[in-house]
Amino acid sequence: MGLLGRLLPRSITAQITGIVAVSILLGLVVSISVVILLSGFNAGRDSPPYVASRIVHVTRIVRAAKPPTEPDFVLAAIRDAGVRVDRVAIKDLEVLPEGTGLGFWPRAFARELRAEPDIEVLDRIRFSSGPDQQLAVRLDTDHALVFDATGAENIWRLLLTLPALFLAIVLVTLLLLSVYAVRWIIAPLATVAQAALSFGLSPRDDPIINRGGPREITQVADALNEMRTRIRALLEDRTRMLAAISHDLRTPLTRLRLRIERVSDQPLRDGMMSDLIKVDRMLDETLDYLREDGKSEAMSRFDLPSLLQTICCDFADMGDHVTYVGPARLTWTGRPKALTRAFTNIIQNAVKHGSAVTVTLPSSSQGQMELEIADDGPGIPAALRDKVFEPFFKADSARSSDKSGFGLGLSIAQDIIKRHGGDIGLRARDPTGLIVHIALPRNVSTKSV
Repeated sequence: MGLLGRLLPRSITAQITGIVAVSILLGLVVSISVVILLSGFNAGRDSPPYVASRIVHVTRIVRAAKPPTEPDFVLAAIRDAGVRVDRVAIKDLEVLPEGTGLGFWPRAFARELRAEPDIEVLDRIRFSSGPDQQLAVRLDTDHALVFDATGAENIWRLLLTLPALFLAIVLVTLLLLSVYAVRWIIAPLATVAQAALSFGLSPRDDPIINRGGPREITQVADALNEMRTRIRALLEDRTRMLAAISHDLRTPLTRLRLRIERVSDQPLRDGMMSDLIKVDRMLDETLDYLREDGKSEAMSRFDLPSLLQTICCDFADMGDHVTYVGPARLTWTGRPKALTRAFTNIIQNAVKHGSAVTVTLPSSSQGQMELEIADDGPGIPAALRDKVFEPFFKADSARSSDKSGFGLGLSIAQDIIKRHGGDIGLRARDPTGLIVHIALPRNVSTKSV
């Protein structure tokens, strides 16, 4: 297999060219084999030079026979040998109209016969009781030999059939080999595409892509491997940078909090403390959005209604009106911690802008779960519903006067939902409010999350 791999062409162009060449050669071999085995055609025995030579010999032999009875015995022996010929009086032959004459193959035989000095071919002559295709040669002043040239039509039909047979065999061979070879050539591309799609979606993602296939695909695989290595390095640098920022900012923020508490002016102290809390919250939300912890959580089976009811109870304990509507038990596969964070962010955004929130889970599921979280707030204009999932985008002017939060909750939720292979969207609630619709597949592939 190693020797075969070294002998195979490495580029896509060379491989496709080799496929075409091999297909044509194989088609030629099969076509020639079919002709030899099935047609039973001997081109030499039916070629114009051979047929003309046979007619010349027959004519000379009959001329040499002594009339009146010997020519008939000679012709009978010739007919027994397989040559179809009749001795006919010239006065019994019909003269064909102007513009008519010998057929294609009789004309080819006649051209060979005219090269013989003692042979005269009679043009536009026909024996009425003879075969369809005839070739008449003068025997003497009163008689002619009429040869049956109908068998030559088999040559013409075969020559017409052979190209069609050859073309059909070549096309079928080329098609079958091309289908197999193209699948063989394109298969590494599918591996590269799958690796590109799965990159960053699974903590067990293999950073090395198989380098098999043509040279161009190998180059793409090498480039993608190098790109993935650089991206991983950038992500690791970003993680270390965020950890450093978090560590470096916590100490001055703590000192500021202690100093603010010593300020005697109550209004000033409250304002400074509010700003400090916002900075601290923004730092926490930003780090939570950028961290990789949730992506490394292992997949597991859990009870989805229990998870949702726990979240709703936590909000209800804080005085929020959050209710759950759905089945009591429903086993699901996913990352429970990450989904808890996503659902919490969505419900927290809903209670921030509405007085009552309803979490609805259908009692039955056929292939996917469709969860709805509805509130009775002012809603979001249709033009802004896609933008609210962008990091740091806030649509508070459309929802309420509450300016808390930094526009990362829905972005985090969308990222978690999409990593589970699901989708999240917003739509208006009648008469007022907003509905967050979440669709998650029932069986989540560990390769895609």
